[in-house]
Formats: sequence, structure tokens, C-alpha cells
Amino acid sequence: GTSRQIPQTIIIGVRKGGTRALLEMLDIHPNIVVAATEVHFFDWDENYVKGIDWYRNLMPFSYGNQITIEKTPGYFTSPHAPGRIHDMNSSIKLLLILRDPTERVISDYTQVYYNRVESHKPVQLFEDIVIKNGALNTKYKAIQRSLYDVHMEKWLKHFSLDQIHIVDGNTLIKDPLPELQKVERFLNLPSRIMSSNFYFNQTKGFYCIRSDGRERCLHESKGRPHPLVNTTVLEQLYSYFREHNAKFYRMVNHSFDWH
Repeated sequence: GTSRQIPQTIIIGVRKGGTRALLEMLDIHPNIVVAATEVHFFDWDENYVKGIDWYRNLMPFSYGNQITIEKTPGYFTSPHAPGRIHDMNSSIKLLLILRDPTERVISDYTQVYYNRVESHKPVQLFEDIVIKNGALNTKYKAIQRSLYDVHMEKWLKHFSLDQIHIVDGNTLIKDPLPELQKVERFLNLPSRIMSSNFYFNQTKGFYCIRSDGRERCLHESKGRPHPLVNTTVLEQLYSYFREHNAKFYRMVNHSFDWH
């Protein structure tokens, strides 16, 4: 009695915002099934041309009462994804998880840094990438990805605000349950995720998941320590994002506790 369904909900981003944590935590819910890998259907042309049946075949099997969710953080910053997703299903519900944009930049750098170390490639200090000729390097991709207002504008051309639920990534890590309960309500699902589904792992420094008698934590690549960043550089980033954040708050009628 199961079949593969095109997702009724997509986690569209943002990279290093907590998309994996959100997906794993939602997977606790009996009425949710999740795609195991990032599909990159709507943002990569070479996948999009393979067609909707190719996309559907990458989804897990589900029962009629279950919602299928996939997550690809690259969708949020993609110029093509909003229109393509709208063409597939104009009434779809979207989940967007965001965190403080400066933290997100540092986390983005940290992931690339460790990937380069593991591949024995040369690495640069954070400050040497972010600052060029004494000024902020606003062309740095990690900074571009944190301009939430710029990207959100593209999504609001295709979807109404009530179709996009924003999850606070900073809160999800510190206290997962309230954020997940908001998602349950947004998806019109019965409340099934409970505080007993989480326990704080002192070693890792974040919450892990307990469900179906099993305990699991996010991959060791998650929650890596960030480099200590020069305070002058931090202030430059805070200052640069301030106006963008204010514009984003007005767009979504909600403010966040960001610098």
C-alpha cells in the first residue's frame, strides 16, 4: 500500500542553517517520510532536465497519510528553484531554516576549511578571505548566501508568505521542541514529537534524537568548533548585515535575535 510521492513539503535552505538537524528531527514524526540525500533537482540544470519521474524515483516509499519531505539547502539561493518548484506545485508548503547571518558565514567557512584539510588542499584564514584591501569582501560566496532579503524576494514572487514557514535555526539547536511543534502546526499534522525524543549530548554540545528505542546524533561533521574571529572583522560583518536583516524582517513580518 505504499508508493513514491513527489514531496508535499521541501526544506529549501539555508546552507549551514540547520537543514540536516531539522530533517532528522522531523523524521521522528510517524506521518513524515524523508528523502535520504540532497536531490538538487530544482537548482542543478543537469538534474532538472531528467524530469519529474526521475525526481519522484529518488523519494522514499510512503503511505497515503504520510507527507514526503526532501531538503536541498541550495534551493534558497538558486535563481531557478522558486519558479521550477512553483511549476511543479503552486500550493506546496516550504520550510526555510535560518540562523544569524554572521554565524552562518563562519559556519560556511568552517565546513569548507575542514573539507580542504581532509583533501590536503591549502587553506586560508577566515580574515584573509573576508577582508580584501582593508574592506569587507562582499563578493565572497558565503556572505552572498547570508543576504536573506535578496533571496527571499525571489521566493515571494512565486509563493505567498503563508506557504513559507521560517524555522529559527539558533533556537532549534538550543531548544528543539517548540520549533518542531510550530512545523507540525504549519503542516497540519497531529502533535507527535515530544520532549522525550531529545537528549542533550554533553560531549557534542547539542541535542541528539531518541525514537523507536534508538538513539542517534547528527554526523560528526556537524557542530564543529568555529575559528575565533577577530572582533573588528565580526563588527564589520554585523554592520554589513544589519540593513539586510532589517529589510528581511519587514518582508516576513517577523524579527529574529540576530546581531
